[in-house]
Formats: sequence, structure tokens, C-alpha cells
Amino acid sequence: MELRHLRYFVGVAEEENVSRAALKLHVSQPALSRQIRDLEEELGFLLLERSAKSVRLTESGRAFLIEARAVLQRAEDAVKAARTVATGGELHVGYAPSLTARILPAALRAFQAESPSVRVKLHDFSIEEMLTGLREGKLQIAFVVRSTPAMLRGLRFEELMRDALCLAVAPKHLLAGRRSVTLAEVAREPIISYNRKDYPDAHELLAAIFAGIKNKPRIAEEHDSVSSLIAAVESGAGVAIAAQSLACTAGPRLKLIPFSPAPLPLVIGAAWPKAGLTATAERFLKCAKEIV
Repeated sequence: MELRHLRYFVGVAEEENVSRAALKLHVSQPALSRQIRDLEEELGFLLLERSAKSVRLTESGRAFLIEARAVLQRAEDAVKAARTVATGGELHVGYAPSLTARILPAALRAFQAESPSVRVKLHDFSIEEMLTGLREGKLQIAFVVRSTPAMLRGLRFEELMRDALCLAVAPKHLLAGRRSVTLAEVAREPIISYNRKDYPDAHELLAAIFAGIKNKPRIAEEHDSVSSLIAAVESGAGVAIAAQSLACTAGPRLKLIPFSPAPLPLVIGAAWPKAGLTATAERFLKCAKEIV
């Protein structure tokens, strides 16, 4: 049995007429009829009930049609996958813009110089979306803040760098001229954060940072992107706890002030499925590691 037998059978089953199927498949009617009979002889049962003007599927034929279509689709998918690899293909990378600003641009340049035929597709996702994307095979690698073991279930993580936490304020904020601030001072300020639904890790981080402070901070606003968070802080609506690398994204729009004493830094790294990195993702990770 060959794939052409399955294609011919599916064509006849869908048209319910050998003549129309022959025209669609660009083969002669006698040759098509012979191929279907050869298939039936090999299987040992009839797939079609034939009349003078049409054909109908037998019960066995209906069951075989479902599986034949699945086999043909799988063969087509295999060809596409192999062609993608042969021509360089695509690499889907998850990232958080503000946290990867020191790694990603340089890693992209190095990777594209080394593998110009590979098209890199970047996905700006929340950490939960990135971890889900890795598990579902939609992403091959993601650059994330190290999460809890439970969140990293089924994935591997490798540390690349550490990023100090700072206070982000508007340039004209009362604290903007300070060389450092304490957590107790920050607890009195309205806090701008990411929304809890998409960024639960951001709220867990705030809870951990202020765990030892008697007066807990008030979250004034929640945002779903780094650009809107920057705009909110710049407007004076509040302050934000952010990684030092936010400076690469915010530029002069915000002032970043170190904490004293400094809380534990964020651990930034690469995550990928536990089954392993693809060869392309492994090359990309190598470029990222060389940057840091």
C-alpha cells in the first residue's frame, strides 16, 4: 500500500463518482478504478459499493476514510516540518522586553550572523503565557525570571544573569534626587504594578519584598504591559518596583533609584521543555550565554 492508493481512495470517496474523481486527480478512469480494486484486494474487504453512476462507502470504507485522511495529513505535516528544517526554518522565542533588553538584541544579532536562514519570531508574553507556550510546543525557548519549581514543572531553566531591583519614579518625583531609598519609604507610596491575572509572579515578588515591612504598600494601578507601566509612572500616578534593566526600555522617562539595603536580585535565564532544546534553540542559547 502506498500513499497514492490512499489519495485515490479519498478522492473517490469525496466525489462519490469515479469519473469526477479521475478528473480531479488527473488520472484516467480505468487506472483509478484499478488502483482502488488493488487496494481492496490488499486489504481483503470492499471499501466501496458500486452502481452504474456512483459509488458509496461501505461501513469498512467509512472507517478507513477517517484513518486515510489522518495518514495523508500526517505525511503532509512531515514534509512541511522537514522542509522547514532544510531551509533554515523558524525559531519561536518568548521574552519579556524590560527584563531581556541587555541580552536579547545582542543575542539576536549574533544568532542571525551565524544562522541567517533561520527566521526568529519573538513573542512578548507574560511569564505564564511563556511557560504554557513552552509546554504546548508553541515556543522553543523563552527568557524569563526564575519562577517557583511548581511553575517550572516540565521545563528546564538555566540562569544567565542577575538584575538588581530598583525603585522607578518620574523624573520630578520627590524621591528622584535620592541616591538610595528604603523599603519603608517606598511602602508609603502608591505602587504601579502589572495586573495580577497575567502577572501573578509580579505580585508574589512584591509580597516577598515587603514581607518584613510593617506597613504594606498600596497598589494604585495595574497594567498589562511594560509600556503602559512606564507611562503611568512617568505621569506621576505612582512608583514601581522594577529591575535595573528597565532603564534600557524607559530611558530618561524614568529615574531608577537603588534600594538600601538591596533586596535579592531577579534571576534571569532561559527556559525550555524538559525533553530538550532543538538544535536551533541550542545555538540561540549559546549566543545569549556568550553575551552575558
